[in-house]
Amino acid sequence: MHIHIFTLFPSMFNSYLDESILKRAQQANLISVHLYDIRAYTTDKHHVTDDAPYGGGGGMVMKAEPIFAAVEAVSNEPSAVSHQQTPIILLSPLGRTFNQEIAKELAQHEQLMLICGRYEGVDERVREHLVTDEISIGDYVLTGGELPAMIMVDAIARYIPNVLGAENAASEDSFATGLLEYPHYTRPPEFRGWAVPEILQSGDHAKIAKWRRQQALRRTLQKRPDLLASASLSEDDKKFLATLKDGS
Repeated sequence: MHIHIFTLFPSMFNSYLDESILKRAQQANLISVHLYDIRAYTTDKHHVTDDAPYGGGGGMVMKAEPIFAAVEAVSNEPSAVSHQQTPIILLSPLGRTFNQEIAKELAQHEQLMLICGRYEGVDERVREHLVTDEISIGDYVLTGGELPAMIMVDAIARYIPNVLGAENAASEDSFATGLLEYPHYTRPPEFRGWAVPEILQSGDHAKIAKWRRQQALRRTLQKRPDLLASASLSEDDKKFLATLKDGS
């Protein structure tokens, strides 16, 4: 997968992209992340990328021209997938809220383009005539779209085959199944008097799988009961939840 990120601050990404799983994924050519400085696509002497809003008001607005120029230049590269096939996503508080399903959906594309907004936002013509999607990472305000872009890259990359190493790792993450993830333990078997549950040391994989499923249900009921309304639940799951709710 090729991810193209358009930003005023490309250096913000380097420390995160050059560590851990994302670094190894790039080295293995499983993903590539290309950073484009929007300032490089201006045509004026001072490389101006923002201006005062029409109608007055505080703050500055990112200009349409350099954003269009940057995206169109990359779209027209010989190696680029056609403009119509590649999602062009504006990181914006007006967008749909990013979640695990959207990460999985976007991971199916060969290429993605992410535009990082700044200041008071972008010229409305970018939203109306250039982008194909808008995504928000939550109901709060950040100073720019760079952090949301990093979050999206991380979450999407986990669905690229072989990025995580373990074949089913992404499908077992919290939210991937519609539930929060079950508890994890590692050595030593006892720490300060707190022991690892015996069932996890039993070697009985069927019982371990059942225990993990029930713990995921228990944890979701306790911490995020709203998720249960849309989770895919078996009859055994529903019976187990019923015992938790009636305290038996």
